[in-house]
Amino acid sequence: MSALRTSRTRLAAAAATTVLAALSLTACSNGTGTQDEGAAATKSPSATATSSPTAAESPGSPDSTGATGSSGADSGSAGGSTSATRTPASKEPAASTTPVTCEGSNTRTVAAPLTRPVNHMLLTVTNTGNRTCFLYTYPSVQFTDAQSEPPVIEDSQPQAVVTLEPGESGYASVSLSATDGSGAHGYTAKTLDVYFHGRSGNESVGKGASPALPAKGVYVDDSLKVTYWQQSMDDAVSW
Repeated sequence: MSALRTSRTRLAAAAATTVLAALSLTACSNGTGTQDEGAAATKSPSATATSSPTAAESPGSPDSTGATGSSGADSGSAGGSTSATRTPASKEPAASTTPVTCEGSNTRTVAAPLTRPVNHMLLTVTNTGNRTCFLYTYPSVQFTDAQSEPPVIEDSQPQAVVTLEPGESGYASVSLSATDGSGAHGYTAKTLDVYFHGRSGNESVGKGASPALPAKGVYVDDSLKVTYWQQSMDDAVSW
């Protein structure tokens, strides 16, 4: 009986010794650097190695001095070229819009005999230029072999100078001969020259015009006279 107890006591002590040895071995292994899976997960080197760069570390972003890797050189070259090569943009001169005097070089003149009033002819002057022109006073007309400029009908003077925009026309009528036959020194004219007055009305300016007449010519006598230039055709033929 005593021997059996002794044997059980030895077996229990041996078992306790084995457990203590196993626990000591486990603790010893952890102390020598062996890591378990939990530690490896929390201290993985790859997590730090693959982290993305911050804005301050990105290529081309400003460093601590506020400049990028290449912007400093670019700014320097841009500053140099601005003072050395930049010149003001040239501008084409604006086309002049100042009105001019209507005359032969910037107008077209047409002469057309009228049936009503009888013995009359209508002069039509059209602005063919690109600037406004003024038709001052009245036309200076010269038929074939005429010795002087015919007089103007004073009552036909308009209230304002006739103004022609590009493409517009002005008018004057010419009373060729007396309707009652009272005129003298009548003859058939085959040619006509028209000259233009300046502002004062006392001189011819620019180039004249030579509108065509009917092939048979027109009959004129010493009662020949003209109207002032008019803005409308109706005003011109009313005299």
